[in-house]
Amino acid sequence: MIWLLAAQAAATLIMVGVIWMCQITHYPLLSDVGDLPRYQARNVRLTTYVVGAPMLVELATAAVLLVWRPSAIPFWTALLGIALVAVIWVATMVASVPMHERLGHGFDAAAHRRLVQTNWIRTIAWTARGALVLWMLAAA
Repeated sequence: MIWLLAAQAAATLIMVGVIWMCQITHYPLLSDVGDLPRYQARNVRLTTYVVGAPMLVELATAAVLLVWRPSAIPFWTALLGIALVAVIWVATMVASVPMHERLGHGFDAAAHRRLVQTNWIRTIAWTARGALVLWMLAAA
């Protein structure tokens, strides 16, 4: 069972690092990119290689923990964990993806500002998940 918690912690903590790098460095610097449409196309494709597997592992392990978890892990923590995953995925689909698509056509100050501002939702949710999964790992 510890392997499940370790896999979840690894995937989540990878994403905590990625999201903070995006929030503080990567997204704010998009305004300085010369050929933004070309950059955005490559950025979206290459970023998917980095975040795809951890996000899927995180989703799968969070779902499994709802029904199969160590007795030391209360149900409410598993429920909170999957709720945070839902917040992250919804924010990604509703806010981040559309803004990346707009920026893929050229720099748009409003889309850039919205991307940076709404990314705080994912940054806070992933940071909270990071703390939660570390607590789960320690409790088990």
